[in-house]
Amino acid sequence: MKFITGSENQAKMRAVTRMIERYLGNRDISSASVASGVSPQPMSDEETRQGAINRAVAASALQEDTYGIGLEGGVRIIGRTMYLCNWGALATPDGQVFTAAGAQIPLPEDLAAEIKNGKELGDAVDYYFKKQQIRLSEGAMGMLTAQTVPRDVLFEHIMQLLIGQFLYSKASS
Repeated sequence: MKFITGSENQAKMRAVTRMIERYLGNRDISSASVASGVSPQPMSDEETRQGAINRAVAASALQEDTYGIGLEGGVRIIGRTMYLCNWGALATPDGQVFTAAGAQIPLPEDLAAEIKNGKELGDAVDYYFKKQQIRLSEGAMGMLTAQTVPRDVLFEHIMQLLIGQFLYSKASS
């Protein structure tokens, strides 16, 4: 089985590689930069989910008989509170698409205000925490949970949900 992750983000690749190797064995796993097809800062569960699906389908289409993985981070607003949201998708060579979402936590008001004013989450988080490229390491989730749930672990959970659905579908068909 060949897998291509539709992102070259190292936190996402660590999650994909760990979970595919754990549940599906040693496989051919690579990454490619593909477009999400949504805005640079997804602002809803729907848009974030669609970005993950678009990445998975695009990655799968890069090579014949290849599974595509799409992982997308975004935000959503409930009432007056902005939350982190994260979605994943697994596209099979025969066109099936599995989706799953991850944990969501509220953003501090100052950070949410930066996003509402047009900053992308990654840039806003870097500014807020006075660090660089947080999205490639612990991510916003890691920073806001005192490293108890870094970005790769969050995406590992999403990958478990995707792989679990995939394995269930194979077993029940």
